[in-house]
Amino acid sequence: MHDDAYATLRVSREAGIVRVTLDNPPVNVLDVALMADLRHLLTGLRDDDSVRVIVFDSADPDFFIAHVDMSLVDAPDAFDELAADVPEGANVFQALGELLRHQPQVTIVKLAGLARGGGAEFVTAADMAFAAIGRAGVGQIEALMGIVPGGGGTQYLAGRIGRNRALEAVLGADLHDAETAERYGWVNRAVPADELDDVVDRLARNIAALPEGVVAAAKRAILPDDLSDGFRREHDAWASQVVRPAAERLIRGGLAHGAQTRDGERDLEGLLRDLAGR
Repeated sequence: MHDDAYATLRVSREAGIVRVTLDNPPVNVLDVALMADLRHLLTGLRDDDSVRVIVFDSADPDFFIAHVDMSLVDAPDAFDELAADVPEGANVFQALGELLRHQPQVTIVKLAGLARGGGAEFVTAADMAFAAIGRAGVGQIEALMGIVPGGGGTQYLAGRIGRNRALEAVLGADLHDAETAERYGWVNRAVPADELDDVVDRLARNIAALPEGVVAAAKRAILPDDLSDGFRREHDAWASQVVRPAAERLIRGGLAHGAQTRDGERDLEGLLRDLAGR
């Protein structure tokens, strides 16, 4: 496995651990290239018994995965090739989350920046996530674009933080800091930013050093819930909103006013709320 195999990822190995650094400037949007690379990586590692842990972080200290690429509003067929081989009953975004959620290795997100929308769904689909206090933020922003999460977010959140807080996250559409995300159960733990690397690295190395078969046995015993019915409901809800004029207006307006730029993404919620009020 070499870095040059991926356009948007930096990948390295270390004694049973694969470290994956997301690197898709300017703000790590989840576009076709990043999604294709993540799928290629996870599929390629699925049958690799020498790997026990996969750790994800970002080359950008401010952004983990910003969200799904909003410019796809002008390229509705961009994901058709990726969608051709997704499992029945899931859309292309849900399929990425399920690939991650069912990965045989332990998957850990080291969250030191912002993760919204599809980025938040990726964080929630991973086995574990650890967030840097004062730097990390996670939120489902889709409602401010006139839509609802469509990549598993509604289902993952309901199972992880409960229905009431899932509704708060989806409809409140706010950015949650590390401490709040920990209190809700969205992430495993909020840790001081200068301790994040040590906390995650120690855990990853301890897991990788376990006797043969222990990781596989634990993942067989603690199975992810079957969300197939929920995914169909989620996709129908998302599809019913994305075709409405309000969604197109808000997404295009967001792009015109700074979404997917570093400045605009720092307070994307405020930017979109201003647009909705006009």
